Amino acid sequence: MNNLQMSRQDLISSIVLFGLLIILYIPILPDMCHVWFKYNNNSHGILVPFISLYLVWRKRSGIDFKKIHTSSLGLVIMVISLLLYYLGYAGGVEVLPRLTLVSTLIGLVIYNWGKHIFRQITFPLLFLFFMVPVPVSIVNQISIPLQLLVTKVSSSIISSLSISVLREGNILHFAHSSLEVAEACSGIRSLTAYIMLGFLFAYMLNGSFLRRSILILIAVPLAFFVNILRVTGTGILAHYYGSSMARGFLHEFSGMSVFVLGFIFLFVAFYLLKESEAGRMRQ
Repeated sequence: MNNLQMSRQDLISSIVLFGLLIILYIPILPDMCHVWFKYNNNSHGILVPFISLYLVWRKRSGIDFKKIHTSSLGLVIMVISLLLYYLGYAGGVEVLPRLTLVSTLIGLVIYNWGKHIFRQITFPLLFLFFMVPVPVSIVNQISIPLQLLVTKVSSSIISSLSISVLREGNILHFAHSSLEVAEACSGIRSLTAYIMLGFLFAYMLNGSFLRRSILILIAVPLAFFVNILRVTGTGILAHYYGSSMARGFLHEFSGMSVFVLGFIFLFVAFYLLKESEAGRMRQ
């Protein structure tokens, strides 16, 4: 038996335990999937489990299943997580049971496979926390200030282009139309996705801590920047062609376009840092 194989007994026990985990969390899984598909703020959560599985698959050659052993630490983590799961579910606190899904899984891995194997796949497991939908209360606290800030900056840029615009809160008034900067244009939708991508690229960089941190830190201003571009462009269209031109398909298309643009910026930063790190190692 090589390092990539586990014994039949270990395999069966792993399947049974992970199956029991899914059964225990069935009450919250449909609702969490519903949030992923219905609300764009959390739609990136759909991809997180698949990305995590891919990261584990990439690490498969470094996982030594000969070192499988039971760890009491994992049992402690599972008991605490399941207790919090029950309290959160009974109390109607949605985010708590969702978070404990990941922490229970971590505890199960440590309990069933041991701390040595857990250390090999720590990041893919912790990455699963990104699939947990951000609570609405937190979204509201962040989105409103972002809406006002994006509106203010976009208004200044539009004015500098010799276009008459009056800002009233999160509404831009033009000569013949008005444009409301909604929550979707605040950057909150792309913010969590960019932070997730920042952590993912930082993990794949394999560079110094400082270089990895750069990819994470630029996620916030990047979300702000691309949404300023979106609102500014939409405002210009609303000025020349009316507010109806800035709604519907064009509005959704602009949202997808600026997100892709932000992803390209983030990937370019990752590539440049990777090449810089490779050049430093060659010296």
